[in-house]
Amino acid sequence: MRRFRSAVTVTAAVAAVLGAAGGAVADTGSGATPSAAPSASGGAGGTKDGAVRLCKRVPNIDARIDRALARLNGPATERGSIARLQKRVTTAQSKGQTAVETYLNDRLTFRKSLVPTLTQRSTDLDGVRTWCDAQGYGKSAGKSAGKPAPKSAAK
Repeated sequence: MRRFRSAVTVTAAVAAVLGAAGGAVADTGSGATPSAAPSASGGAGGTKDGAVRLCKRVPNIDARIDRALARLNGPATERGSIARLQKRVTTAQSKGQTAVETYLNDRLTFRKSLVPTLTQRSTDLDGVRTWCDAQGYGKSAGKSAGKPAPKSAAK
């Protein structure tokens, strides 16, 4: 049994080393040929860096960020809101449930940290939308220039 575990450990270590070396060889080899380099100027069908696909996804990403922010900033009656979790922390504290309070307080801290992160992502996405419109990719997504309607229609 001990020999089997040793063999498995050695095999895993060899696989990890070979996997890392293979990735390094692949990285150095791809830069040597100019045809493998991504071309952002090849038009809508010629880009290989994913810009067109990202531009098409901007409205959906924006709506998802908006829904998350609306939920986090929602009232105490809305599941997933900061206010609701704060109420649960207060209730646990008043009942003397210190373990539950600590657990919920940690979740509350994390949830509060999501708001500035999502706000920053929304701001960054506005820059992406502007870039996509300037490149002509924003129109191909089938959405009008500027923010889509779900931005102002929060729950």
